[in-house]
Amino acid sequence: MVASVGTYDWLLFLHVVSAFALVAALVLFTALVVATRRVDRPSIALLFFRLVRPGSLLVAVGSLLTLVFGVWLAIYLDAYHPWDDWILAAIVLWVIATGAGQRAGVRFGEARALAERLGGSGDDAPSSELRAAIRDRQAVVLHAVTSVSTLVILVLMIWKPGA
Repeated sequence: MVASVGTYDWLLFLHVVSAFALVAALVLFTALVVATRRVDRPSIALLFFRLVRPGSLLVAVGSLLTLVFGVWLAIYLDAYHPWDDWILAAIVLWVIATGAGQRAGVRFGEARALAERLGGSGDDAPSSELRAAIRDRQAVVLHAVTSVSTLVILVLMIWKPGA
């Protein structure tokens, strides 16, 4: 007997795959934040910054589709509603994570622009200014807010408190 795949199965699959893409991107960005802590040469910084574009694509697609398919699931299933407390909390955390992530991206983008400017001059000497830009405390804190918010969303999605 062959089991058929219904709408619920597809919605859940797409929701989980989207969440996986988002979490994979956050892991990539966390690895970049850690790996670049001591980088002060433009050429090395630019090697790391090459990974930002695919990570940004994963974040954009993953975060948007996770929200879309999650809300669609809440509407589709009789057991849940978009106004359930745990779903509303997840949506609020999604907004926080998205906003913090965008702001962190802008700050790290400034470090990338500096690395490109320094590297474009042909001088690959160590730069304390580049090192400071990469280690920007506000960017790191914003990335941490994004990561923690996303982790709490995952906890809410798994345990569904109050459901």
